Amino acid sequence: SLVIRGEKDEQVVLCSKDKTYEMKIADTSNMLLFIPGCKTPEQLNADQASCNIIHSEIAGFSNNYWELRRCRPKLKKLRKLLMEDPYEGPDSQKDQTSTFSKYTTEDLLSLIQASEEEILHHLQYIDACKIEGYWRILEFDYQIKLLNHVIQLIDSESWSLSKVSLCTCLEELGPLEPKEMIEHILLSYGRKYIEEGEVYFEMREDKICRALGQMLLQNAVKFNLSDFQEVWQQSVPEGMTTRLDQLKGLALVDKSSRPETISLLKVEDLPEDNQERFNSLFSIRDKWTEVDITPYIEDLCAEKQTVGALLTKYARSSMQNGVKVYNSRRPVS
Repeated sequence: SLVIRGEKDEQVVLCSKDKTYEMKIADTSNMLLFIPGCKTPEQLNADQASCNIIHSEIAGFSNNYWELRRCRPKLKKLRKLLMEDPYEGPDSQKDQTSTFSKYTTEDLLSLIQASEEEILHHLQYIDACKIEGYWRILEFDYQIKLLNHVIQLIDSESWSLSKVSLCTCLEELGPLEPKEMIEHILLSYGRKYIEEGEVYFEMREDKICRALGQMLLQNAVKFNLSDFQEVWQQSVPEGMTTRLDQLKGLALVDKSSRPETISLLKVEDLPEDNQERFNSLFSIRDKWTEVDITPYIEDLCAEKQTVGALLTKYARSSMQNGVKVYNSRRPVS
């Protein structure tokens, strides 16, 4: 089945089970006729002897049709809706008094311009979880609190980061937090596998380092890069190694300042529209190298489109100290 989605102020899209298409009216020079019970030549009897002229009534005509073009699902709104009321834990008073709406899968299907599969995949990508039938995102500080419980348990039990027992985690941490939240944080920051009938998790180094890096950066406008790298490495579990590429699309390094600095810049906080995204990036920084800008625009690439093609369309390139840099094609206000 196909579904047309969009609220009154949105450009209409058509969704199949797993793909999203933008709809545009296209004109045609050939008039299209609507004939009830119309048969194609293949459906008519091929026997020449029984050929008759069929008188058909024309019920209507059209000079245009809807043209479908595969497009990116419009998923930014999904995170925005869920972030109106993030889940802060079972003891949060805010959750009992909140006036914000909560959303079921059906609600999201009616509000988000994307196919069902794309929506469910994105919910998994942003680590949303179902609580009492509603999709929720865990408030970041609460996520870190849960993650720290797990990390401390791993440390106290001297477990390998690649073999964390679900059963023991639920047993030990159950008195501190709801068991479904413990399991959710393990699913978010680990890879689940089964060995001899027991469920284990291999903790994901890059994702844990990224989350702890974000926690540090949230507390400062700008951070001296070398100081940050030192504190960041000390904050992650023993055996894990921090690398700046773990912060792609989350933090921006300024190599032109002395000393070099790092600051928080989350790709999900930037506009979804292509031109608005570039305007926003060029208002933050006049000139970008391709390496720096790529994490902030690669999600804009349509099917078979490259970052290079986007830069050619929305930016102007020049050479600066032997390095290719990109700046805005239009004045940035």
